[in-house]
Amino acid sequence: MPRDIRLTLVGKPGCHLCDDAREVVQAVMAEIEATDAPLRMHLDEVSILDDDELRARHAEEIPVVLIDDVVHNYWRIDPVRLKTALLAG
Repeated sequence: MPRDIRLTLVGKPGCHLCDDAREVVQAVMAEIEATDAPLRMHLDEVSILDDDELRARHAEEIPVVLIDDVVHNYWRIDPVRLKTALLAG
């Protein structure tokens, strides 16, 4: 049975590091989806501009990648580390 994983990218519009993080996350997701790994991954993006709590918590850390609501990494997202974390689940 596939395991569901929710990835969340916390950022804001116009953030070049956020754009880079999105590309890394999407590439890792595509790489995993091309295998027979029993995962179903969903990516949500949220802006710190739309949520006061997120802004207070992560304003100096964006982009932030959460895996199932737990901070995985922030600023520069390492694709190998992300893939390892997703497959380890």
